[in-house]
Amino acid sequence: MSRITRPVIIDVEASGFGSDSYPIEVGVVLTSGKRYCSLIFPASEWTHWDAEAAKVHGITKAFLKKYGRPVTEVAKALNSLLADQTVYTDAWAVDLRWITRLFYTAGIYQQFKVSALENILSEAQMNIWHETKNQVLTGVRLKRHRASSDAFIIQETYARTLNQGAD
Repeated sequence: MSRITRPVIIDVEASGFGSDSYPIEVGVVLTSGKRYCSLIFPASEWTHWDAEAAKVHGITKAFLKKYGRPVTEVAKALNSLLADQTVYTDAWAVDLRWITRLFYTAGIYQQFKVSALENILSEAQMNIWHETKNQVLTGVRLKRHRASSDAFIIQETYARTLNQGAD
């Protein structure tokens, strides 16, 4: 079986850390390097907001309400971009829950699979992951913790650990 060199990566920012939280931003990086990112306008039943989470991602409720797109629009865009693919996340337990909540609220069938990044990492990659990720973070000097930036960092770290693990 051939190895994936640049997996499709998805990352989600949320309103908080607990079970009442909801997705507020989704970012994707495709195998080609093309990126998709969207803020998500909160559905009327999504009310939980954690100030500590907001400090991490830097998105305010006002900014989200001004620039967020409706849940149905974001769900349709993700299906269009990712249909019939497996996408990977480094935070499967929470990202899957938030993606599921997005699609459930939108009333749209999700046409792609979300899998844990660990499912495609070799032991050699896992052994050098954190050191390599720190190198990527230093090299790209991103100033914000946002979904598409995080997805890019994860994909780049994967590619570099794959190359280093082959040496």
